[in-house]
Amino acid sequence: MDIYISGSMAYDRIMDFPGRFSDYILPDKIHILNVCFNVNGMSEKFGGTAGNISYTLSLLNEKPLIIATIGKDYQNYFDWLGKNNVPVKGIKIIPEEFTAGAYITTDMADNQITGFNPGAMKYASGYGFENADPENSVAIIAPGNLQDMIEYARICREKGIRYICDPGQSLTKWEGETLREWIAGSMILISNDYELEIIMKMTGLDKKELLGLAQTIITTLGENGSLISNSKQDVSVPAAGVQNVVDPTGAGDAYRAGLLKGLATGKDIETAARTGAVAAAYAIEKYGTQEHYFTYEDFVERCRSNFGEL
Repeated sequence: MDIYISGSMAYDRIMDFPGRFSDYILPDKIHILNVCFNVNGMSEKFGGTAGNISYTLSLLNEKPLIIATIGKDYQNYFDWLGKNNVPVKGIKIIPEEFTAGAYITTDMADNQITGFNPGAMKYASGYGFENADPENSVAIIAPGNLQDMIEYARICREKGIRYICDPGQSLTKWEGETLREWIAGSMILISNDYELEIIMKMTGLDKKELLGLAQTIITTLGENGSLISNSKQDVSVPAAGVQNVVDPTGAGDAYRAGLLKGLATGKDIETAARTGAVAAAYAIEKYGTQEHYFTYEDFVERCRSNFGEL
């Protein structure tokens, strides 16, 4: 099964400030704010929705095709993907831009100030799906370039490729009618519970009406697992056991990777969601979105210990 991953490629540059922002931001001077926070150092992590999902899929013995853009500083990311057997042939290099980057500074109270440069993500990747076999393909359209998100859904509908709509952090860029058109014809609409409320508000549709556009809605609920809804029923899938909660940031993308693995290997949606839950647990146990690691044998055993035979 060919797995297509549309989304973002990004570097996360993380800095720690050894103090509290509140000690240097004066409320009565906020209109003339001018402050410099000296940090302890910076670490660079690989990120972006497409990169994150593809990384976990590589651990699951899949070779997804990323369709996204990346900037002139691509080499480190390409080296990392190559090390993990993820093809880069679908990634378009934008030579005049840097790769999208989040610059995150965290203080001692866990407050964060983030600057985000979309960089190469401002450009569409323009993949045509020319050689795609609809009977042997599945795609996820995750937050990334909005033009890509709209265009790839259209192509998937026209070619009969099953696709998952994953609007996530892109929701602020949409308008209601376009969002409805994007979801219409999808296999799955996936979001967390807060995002689902926003989707319903933006589209003017309740959940039942959204199920007239997407075959299935999956709502992720953090430590409470996920909820699979179709026109006939709701099915709850519990979260998998976590050995040590370190960083939940990459859990959603890991869940999507596990879900795609299940679907690509012919599992029903409930079983695929359980696979997603186990993948998410590994991500939660490490700091960063592509720092977790497991062998496929370990993964299968953990699935069994949580859910029995999948």
